[in-house]
Amino acid sequence: MNTETIHIENLSIGYPGKGEVKVVASGICAGINRGELTCLLGANGVGKSTLLRTLSAFQPKLGGEIRILGKEIEKYTDKQMSRVISVVLTEKCDIRNMSVTELIGLGRSPYTGFWGTLSREDQEVVEKSINLVGIGHLQHRMVHTLSDGERQKVMIAKALAQETPVIYLDEPTAFLDFPSKVEMMQLLHHLSRQTGKTIFLSTHDLELALQIADKIWLMDKVNGVTIGTPEDLSLNGSLSRFFARKGIAFDLETGLFRVDNEYTSQIRLVGHGQKYAMVRKALQRNGILASRNVESDMYIETGDLRADRPFVLYIPSCEPLAIRSIEELLEKVREHIRPLPPADK
Repeated sequence: MNTETIHIENLSIGYPGKGEVKVVASGICAGINRGELTCLLGANGVGKSTLLRTLSAFQPKLGGEIRILGKEIEKYTDKQMSRVISVVLTEKCDIRNMSVTELIGLGRSPYTGFWGTLSREDQEVVEKSINLVGIGHLQHRMVHTLSDGERQKVMIAKALAQETPVIYLDEPTAFLDFPSKVEMMQLLHHLSRQTGKTIFLSTHDLELALQIADKIWLMDKVNGVTIGTPEDLSLNGSLSRFFARKGIAFDLETGLFRVDNEYTSQIRLVGHGQKYAMVRKALQRNGILASRNVESDMYIETGDLRADRPFVLYIPSCEPLAIRSIEELLEKVREHIRPLPPADK
């Protein structure tokens, strides 16, 4: 059973404006659990940073409650808060003349004071944090010589060395290439499980969040914050509504988003697994709506995962065609498929 680390009740967030208070979102009710990875999604300017700053106690809330480990956030002193929440920001740290180990050691400052000397116990915590993130080979490097991905791992290790039950991250994958984004999200998910920490991050990497996060927070100016597992938000239509815009469609079969093509024809697919998915992807990229739910006289049998099994194209009044590649399959389908009537487009 998951233990709730953070409890939020009727939270209102915002900031003072000219002559009035600017409310960004209100009525937020949620719990964030120990050992879970939670991702905050939303368009630029919707208030994600305001929410993250409020949850971090960097700015005051307008109303409601934020309880961390059962205690109202405003009742923590700064020193106490530094032992409860650690924050990894988006900005690249321009640090020179400092090694990776020295930077991670700064995570111990809530216990030693900023200029304090690390005890043997502190050094063991730093070493453990380095090992958890898997950067032992970097520990003697100078920080300014690291790549963006390496530097981000060092900042996560620093947060781990702070030994807080809660870690917040603001766009931790912002400057990374795609393989590094995947690695970073997998690392954070693994750390949430291995350490039992509550990890909450904002991100624009929608596809990765839907595949890796335990909980999703969808934030927009109309509905405020909508919260749930990626699967529940898929089934109840929240994701479809949230990203309803031209050119983007939510695919119920995969639980992910795809480019919304304009379809001029359609064909039924029979099969499963990767071969089914790749044929469907290729056809839909070429303007042919394809799935097992389509009704059509002509259909394709994609078969199972065995590489030696051909695709089979069934055409009315013709012998079935065994086809070895998707490229050839596309050519044959184009030769025989009929366009949709205008009323059906």
